[in-house]
Amino acid sequence: MNKSKSLVERDRNHLWHPLTQHQTAPPPLAITKAKGALIWDECGNSYIDGIGSWYTAMYGHANEHIINAMTNQMKQLDFVMFSGFTHAPAIELSERLLDILPSNQSRIFFNDNGSTAIEAGIKMALQYHFNRGEKRDTLIAFEDGFHGDTFGAMSASGLSSYNGPFEDFLLKVERIPVPKEDSIADVVKILEEILAANSCAAFVFEPLVQGAAGMKFHSAEGLDLLLKKCQENGVICIADEIMTGFGKTGKNFASEYLNAEPDIICLSKALTAGMFPLSITSCAEHLFEAFLSDEVSKGFFHAHTFSAHPIGCAAALAGLDLLNSEEILQRRSAIANAHINFVHQVIDHPKVKDARSKGVILAIDLDITISRYGKTRDELYQFFMKRGVNLRPLGNAIYVLPPYVITDSELNKIYNAILELLEA
Repeated sequence: MNKSKSLVERDRNHLWHPLTQHQTAPPPLAITKAKGALIWDECGNSYIDGIGSWYTAMYGHANEHIINAMTNQMKQLDFVMFSGFTHAPAIELSERLLDILPSNQSRIFFNDNGSTAIEAGIKMALQYHFNRGEKRDTLIAFEDGFHGDTFGAMSASGLSSYNGPFEDFLLKVERIPVPKEDSIADVVKILEEILAANSCAAFVFEPLVQGAAGMKFHSAEGLDLLLKKCQENGVICIADEIMTGFGKTGKNFASEYLNAEPDIICLSKALTAGMFPLSITSCAEHLFEAFLSDEVSKGFFHAHTFSAHPIGCAAALAGLDLLNSEEILQRRSAIANAHINFVHQVIDHPKVKDARSKGVILAIDLDITISRYGKTRDELYQFFMKRGVNLRPLGNAIYVLPPYVITDSELNKIYNAILELLEA
């Protein structure tokens, strides 16, 4: 180990980064500390974390309340496996989550990241039908959805830039368009045809906002109709709230905009405020009951070593303390209103194809074609980084999803960088 070299130089020797073509990608930026809405590199330059480090650090980096909760838990119980044991942090977290999740949710299953939360949900749905003596082998999912990189989650995803080499190995999936205000009836008809022609087990969806697709929005009314149609046909509805959960759309969960309640809900990212890898798959009681049997094999034999990690549960509990606190609610409202005003400011710009916001999510589609990964996208990324703003464009979509603790001046710096890009 040669500590005389920079972190970037040492990184180059041994590390393999995600979502990176190392032959052509520029070297990564070495980050040495973070606080609030800011991160700093090894040269001392600061950057506003305009996307909350992939929508996780919503209460700000190095939040003292969460750090203290994790520290205290570490001193009391650092870790114990969750098969055959239980502990207070997991029990309390299940109770507090079920108090704010849709009313039909009654059971909490622990995983360790977003992909594995989806994976567990899909396996629950498939085995639910199997345990009941039915063979249902088809998933329903939206076009351009993204649910993770494990095989079940990848099967439900529709972005070929992630799935390409694995298409021949995935689960059977039928895809439908997202319902827009003017296409609800058409999408419902497509769904009805799929339900009639296939043995459908589950419908996996991102409620109201498709994150990796470029923060694309769709109709709550239309989604509601799709859920009701699926549930009438015994299809398990799995809401992927990994990105949308914990206040980002204006409500605690995007599913609260619906009348129909999902059978399964998947949570991660802001669950622990980015402080610890943990995820949850919650479900309605009728799913859990289908696994109860004198036959051991009908149990859900799915596990992760670090399930219900006490330190992760402590972080999540501390995050729930903050979620609807007066200070955070005020900031969430301020960010949402600022986004609305900025949409009005740029919506008619000749270089803007579309601009939209929901809660603390802002998205602006440039009126040009840009590949998801490539030279032009990298140039956009570097444009913002040179101005001290961390944004990661998704193709032609520039999105902002900042920590709730971001200041007005920091938020305005992000807006000004976007305006500068539009005028460049």
